[in-house]
Amino acid sequence: MPPGVRLIDVDSSDEENLLEEGVRNRRSPRNEPTDFNIPATNDDDDDVDPAFNLNRRSKEASQYESLDYDVCENVLWRRDQTKIKPKFTVRKDFSRWVISLQIGVCTALVACCINIVIEEVSRLKYGFLKRQVDANVLHGDLSIPYLYWSLLNLVPVVIGATLVAYVEPVAAGSGIPQVKCYLNGVKVPRIVRIKTLAVKAVGVATSVIGGLAGGKEGPMIHSGAVIAAGISQGKSTTFRRDLKILQHFRDDHEKRDFVVGGAAAGVAAAFGAPIGGILFSLEEAASFWNQSLIWRTFFASIISSFTLNIILSAYHGLSSFRYRGLFNLGEFAPLPFEYYELPIFMLMGVIGGCTGALWNALNSRLNMFRAHAIRQRWAKVLEAAFVAVLGATFACLMAYTINDCRPLGNDPTEQPVQLFCQDNEYNAAAALWFQTPEATVKALFHDPPGSHKILTLATFVLIYYPLSCVTYGLSVSLGIFIPTLLIGAAWGRLIASFTVLAFPTSIAFVSPGKYALIGAAAQLGGVVRMTLSLSVILLETTGNIGFILPIILTLMTAKWSGDYFNEGIYDTQIRTSRVPMLPWHVEPEYQNLSARHIMARPVVCVRTEEKVQYLLDILKNTTHNGFPVVEDGDDGSRVNGRLIGLILRSQLVVILKRSLYVESSRFWESTVSIEAFRDEYPRYPAVEDLHVNEYKRSGSFSVNMNMFMNPSPYSVEEGTSVPRIFQLFRALGLRHLVVVSSENRVRGIITRKDFLKHH
Repeated sequence: MPPGVRLIDVDSSDEENLLEEGVRNRRSPRNEPTDFNIPATNDDDDDVDPAFNLNRRSKEASQYESLDYDVCENVLWRRDQTKIKPKFTVRKDFSRWVISLQIGVCTALVACCINIVIEEVSRLKYGFLKRQVDANVLHGDLSIPYLYWSLLNLVPVVIGATLVAYVEPVAAGSGIPQVKCYLNGVKVPRIVRIKTLAVKAVGVATSVIGGLAGGKEGPMIHSGAVIAAGISQGKSTTFRRDLKILQHFRDDHEKRDFVVGGAAAGVAAAFGAPIGGILFSLEEAASFWNQSLIWRTFFASIISSFTLNIILSAYHGLSSFRYRGLFNLGEFAPLPFEYYELPIFMLMGVIGGCTGALWNALNSRLNMFRAHAIRQRWAKVLEAAFVAVLGATFACLMAYTINDCRPLGNDPTEQPVQLFCQDNEYNAAAALWFQTPEATVKALFHDPPGSHKILTLATFVLIYYPLSCVTYGLSVSLGIFIPTLLIGAAWGRLIASFTVLAFPTSIAFVSPGKYALIGAAAQLGGVVRMTLSLSVILLETTGNIGFILPIILTLMTAKWSGDYFNEGIYDTQIRTSRVPMLPWHVEPEYQNLSARHIMARPVVCVRTEEKVQYLLDILKNTTHNGFPVVEDGDDGSRVNGRLIGLILRSQLVVILKRSLYVESSRFWESTVSIEAFRDEYPRYPAVEDLHVNEYKRSGSFSVNMNMFMNPSPYSVEEGTSVPRIFQLFRALGLRHLVVVSSENRVRGIITRKDFLKHH
């Protein structure tokens, strides 16, 4: 319940007044600027035009804006629609499929480049370290391999962290929370720029090579989204190149649909799971979905997975296609299970949910500390460098102190290290670190029984769990899928070992690889809280459809257990970042409120014909992105006018830039088209960059809104309930919703931030 509202025994009219007064006090106290930077006025002053303040919104509150998913059906748009012929409609639909094909191919190419670089450099790195260990262990001086290991971790991590910190900070992390916000309707700055993709690709490669506890699979989803956004527009604002094609896709609605396909193609490239890619976009990313997207998204996912399979299989000289995705788990034997094992799997799901909730809580608090304590860019680079050296330190301590020797022949790594073992033996503790995290996950899934001591696995979990928690949130490009799977696979094998120790007869059905897979699913489900898409991803990755029941039960129990404590890691990041993302349901304290309780007022309105000076004033002195167009009220004021349309800030900026004035309409009225606005998309000029001379500001020039405004904006009566308004917002992807009286007079305006408590 909003502050200022008390639950007391009053009649309905008094309760309504209390609610309205309490929410008004919460949102905009009297004599204080409202969210729309206009001085609040008394109820008796509705007939006075609002005076404009300088913009005093905090940078944090104004960092995020909404996307215009609602199509502006103005005169220019309708004129453009009348020119469309059936052949053009067919060509436009065909273009969508061609773009989906290109998205799949380009996403796979980027994934292949990242994978090949990581594989080749990692092979050289760990081969060099093996030779150093073998050469120095005879002399008893293992400090030299440690120094080399630290240096080989430090250099690439510093390169990647520097790129992220100084070139493109939005490329940090996996990018999945940002893509999720974008598809929800939030304009995250620089999220889909080509520079972001370049930094993301280089940053992922350097971070994995540097031995950080992360993987390259998660960032592929962000990379696919960037590729989709770039290809679908036919232009590059970064390189200032416009190919003069695909202009009809230059709006937020069309761009969003392609980004959904790009995210699914990224999942397909990462895991070789085309169906999982679609379900991931539906369950975790896309807030708006329609049937026309399904086949195009599936097509992009299949092309991405198929292209990557061809390239990587050819690169490794294979005669058959075995690389369905970057996360290649190898060939799984059938995984039979007994039905009395299901309670064990569900118990593992509970463990994964609880440990995942703890991981999320620790990580969110650590990142909140980072936001306040580590703000300088050089400090972020130093922090990443420190964690890289810390990882090498723990790896060396574990490899040097645990004597877990196993016979050669069953070694899971390409670079088995002998260390203090006898001839024809390798150190299994060192094998967990002398390879990339993806290779270690694969080894834990396929190693035969008895490949690791209980002490080795327990120590590895105790080290890697906090190490991955510290790593996720650094100023580097890394995902959370692989380290989470790695932790779960390790303690999954531990449970298998303990089960065999406690019940020796269970060795007949307890397979360490099977329990490693269940543990990995439980841990990942406990951290990210995905169920349907993650089940299908694991199913497609392993190829064992008969094992789907244990996986689903494990993921469901992990999600339910984790949800009891907190949200998934992506939702937690979004909430702590204060992004105005709409949830699936309205907050409980808004259930009994109506539009008048949450709307912002008074509203900055424009008349059908406005002077240039007034338009410049509202653009410079407010941060609004939409202005209701009204007919003059009875007293001639804008505030009391009847709603007849809505004009966007971006439209006004283009109108002023191109001097589309009433006084010069004979020169442009017959030639202006909607292409004038599409050419400026997505980076519309800033109002500070407009050059309007004094003569045009003097009052002699004006703009008529009839041709440019949306004549049928969505509006609700001020008594409409907030849950109903929320569903309207959520289903239609609205950015602005005008609140009107019974006489269609503008009373307020609602944006997505009005539904959220922290805004």
